[in-house]
Amino acid sequence: MTWQDQHITVAGLGVSGISAARALAGLGAHVTVVDGGESEQHLARAAQLAAAFDAPDTPGTVTVRLGDADTLPEPTDLVVTSPGWKPDSPLFAAAAEAGVEVVGDVEIAWRLRPEGAADWLCVTGTNGKTTTTRMLAAILTAAGLRTEAVGNIGTPLIDVVLAAEPYDVLAVELSSYQLHWTPSLRAHSAAVLNLAPDHLDWHGSMEAYAADKGRIYEGNRVACVYNTADPATEALVRAADVEEGCRAVGFTLGAPGPSELGVVEGLLVDRAFVPDRHRQAQELAEVADVDPPAPHNIANALAAAALARAYGVEARAVRDGLRAFAPDPHRIEKVAEIDGVTYVDDSKATNTHAAEASLNAYRPIVWIAGGLAKGAVFDDLVTSAADRLRGVVLIGQDRALIREALARHAPDVPVVDLDRTDTGAMSAAVTAARDLAEAGDTVLLAPACASMDMFTNYNRRGEAFAEAVRALATGA
Repeated sequence: MTWQDQHITVAGLGVSGISAARALAGLGAHVTVVDGGESEQHLARAAQLAAAFDAPDTPGTVTVRLGDADTLPEPTDLVVTSPGWKPDSPLFAAAAEAGVEVVGDVEIAWRLRPEGAADWLCVTGTNGKTTTTRMLAAILTAAGLRTEAVGNIGTPLIDVVLAAEPYDVLAVELSSYQLHWTPSLRAHSAAVLNLAPDHLDWHGSMEAYAADKGRIYEGNRVACVYNTADPATEALVRAADVEEGCRAVGFTLGAPGPSELGVVEGLLVDRAFVPDRHRQAQELAEVADVDPPAPHNIANALAAAALARAYGVEARAVRDGLRAFAPDPHRIEKVAEIDGVTYVDDSKATNTHAAEASLNAYRPIVWIAGGLAKGAVFDDLVTSAADRLRGVVLIGQDRALIREALARHAPDVPVVDLDRTDTGAMSAAVTAARDLAEAGDTVLLAPACASMDMFTNYNRRGEAFAEAVRALATGA
């Protein structure tokens, strides 16, 4: 596409919106950025962005319109949206009425790739995306490849594809929001880790959410990686229109069959990318090389290994990459052991699917849970975890939903219901959990809910938990 003198509307003055505006204006487009906010931060960003293209010798132009995110500027040839904007936003309705295409920043990055650009190895799923993508980047780096974990994390993807020093291959995390607005992506290989209800208020239904996740497989050239324990991911592979010769490759926590990666006697093994997958298996790493070696994290490692192997990476690099990988904070992170009780921060478990995976990694557990439920129900989660629970401490706005599920499915489990949202609430929760725990137990923060009722984000919630645990350890 020729960008010179195109009139492009960018929806959102966040990181991805600013990246898109800079890149497109730098190619000669006339860009109008629209955002409903009018805060001091918005004003500062707007002034800085507009000033960068104020000189007469700049290729394109940038105009920022604050306080009105609904009206389509005239003229507009293309709308580029930030991921969080809902499909039913008035701006997009106006674009549809005018016959103007709406795409996301990831789609723009795909269209801006230069000739001979790096292949994309893509990852999506309800949970585990960031960990898997970063594991994949660590493995690719161990193989001596210039790479970066990008997309829904790290440097904006547009900036990466236009970088002066080219990459060999990219590890790309993609959310369902991003995939919704990315119609022409054709990855080298891609993985869907799992599917569970999430963001249904944005997508409208589970079917629409799954369909957007499935876009990641469209046009794959080498491998579509799926989770054998989650039939919905395999169904997405079967429905995808891929290039001739592209293979379906499964990953499993059990012994792998042909065209699968799995676990045998404490080893991660490959029966997909070997000369004779019916009679051969290649050792990739030990389970102990995965940090932490919780079941769902081993699954993440297998998915990352499958994508790396699809790209031709040797087994040794899988092992070395997994050993070098350090998980991000607040993802089943051990904070301390006090009087024989282990305290684990999994504040990132913001939905029931993630919390179930976390609860399955420990036994017995004193569970700290609650927050904003986002429409979730907790019966299945409580039923699956009931025999692991020593006790439960509930916090947050929607804690009653979890309490009611516990009353139905785990009535004998002691429950402490904390009716407070002040800054000391997490400290009180940790103290209550300590009182319920016995030596050998794990106190697990796996809220199964979003954090914004009490905290800025899940990071701050995890930090509050860790601070409270450290204070407990020092007797402060």
